Amino acid sequence: MKDLFDKIYKDKGPLGKWAEQAEGYFVFPKLEGPISNRMKFRGKEVITWSINDYLGLANHPEVRKIDAEAAAEYGSAYPMGARMMSGHTDLHEKLQDELASFVHKQSAYLLNFGYQGMVSTIDALVSKQDVIVYDVDAHACIIDGVRLHLGQRFTYKHNDMESIEKNLKRAEKIAEQTGGGILLISEGVFGMRGEQGKLKEIVELKKKYNFRLFVDDAHGFGTLGKTGAGAGEEQGVQDEIDVYFATFAKSLASTGAFIAGDKEIIDYLKYNLRSQMFAKSLQMQLVVGALKRLEMLRTMPELKDKLWENVNALQNGLKAKGFDIGTTQSCVTPVYLKGSIPEAMALVKDLRENHGVFCSIVVYPVIPKGLILLRMIPTATHTLQDVEETLEAFSAIRERLENGTYKRLSASVEAAMSNK
Repeated sequence: MKDLFDKIYKDKGPLGKWAEQAEGYFVFPKLEGPISNRMKFRGKEVITWSINDYLGLANHPEVRKIDAEAAAEYGSAYPMGARMMSGHTDLHEKLQDELASFVHKQSAYLLNFGYQGMVSTIDALVSKQDVIVYDVDAHACIIDGVRLHLGQRFTYKHNDMESIEKNLKRAEKIAEQTGGGILLISEGVFGMRGEQGKLKEIVELKKKYNFRLFVDDAHGFGTLGKTGAGAGEEQGVQDEIDVYFATFAKSLASTGAFIAGDKEIIDYLKYNLRSQMFAKSLQMQLVVGALKRLEMLRTMPELKDKLWENVNALQNGLKAKGFDIGTTQSCVTPVYLKGSIPEAMALVKDLRENHGVFCSIVVYPVIPKGLILLRMIPTATHTLQDVEETLEAFSAIRERLENGTYKRLSASVEAAMSNK
């Protein structure tokens, strides 16, 4: 019999094998200073494109004031206990009501964390007789929630309507045999590519197939739609989303999440979500802070306007310079380049050290081998000067990538990895 840890000693995983070269710089980097468009990395100021603070609320003086006052009044423990036992308050209810109203739903329920909440919501919505159909590019929290499902599940090709319909037909046959139902899961905005889920087209399929639609709108909430209610509002189908999910970790610049839908559905979920039934309530300082942030989303449309001014300037500037930004339909701005992982490391080091630009790097296995994805998140705190400096930096690194400079610089890293 093998030692359980044998596999750990032999195989660190597709990302873990790079730890010696990458940790502390390319992964687990340490940004310092107030959250803003410019922060410190290893003592140097950098333009920061990797913070999901879309509306610039993280370090907004009004938000900081409310957060501090709430912490002083309630501390970091209140209320103690799970919501069903002793951790429920009027302010939790108030936040739920205001969130429901904001996303145009009858009811909402608070979740402690986005990842945990998504996993638990999927688990509560389906039984082993039911079938799940979901996008192959779904976020890890959706994939992990689906893994808990004891029944059948099918992935469809990313945003591919033909594949969606094909899998709905498969699901329908199985559900007819088991006596179950069908849950279709999409994202409002896919966080790597920036594409919106094809919610309008998916909703049209409800005329032919009997399924319920669950949408993870983490990146759409607060950034898309006339009022900021997300991708469903943007596409005119918010009413047809049966269960709507969003996190506080993006536009609200905080911790927590929520689900929203018809009252009867949300009432069922709040009595069956294991992650909430058996976990401590969301702390009061976070609840109070979220109420303030939501008020600002409602009353300060200029935040979203400034965000989109920066988004358009960055994306249009990249396209004008011939960069491939895919088919993004959101604030998420991917830049696709061709190169190896060692080349990507050399490129990003140059970008940070010599150009003062910090953005996230994504490589295999998240994306196919041979591709480098530089993922950028514009915010309302960025300036047009930030955009201009970044465009100049990207032009410089592309030239070095294409002329082989990074390949030469990365040769030692590549050699070290091939010997492992």
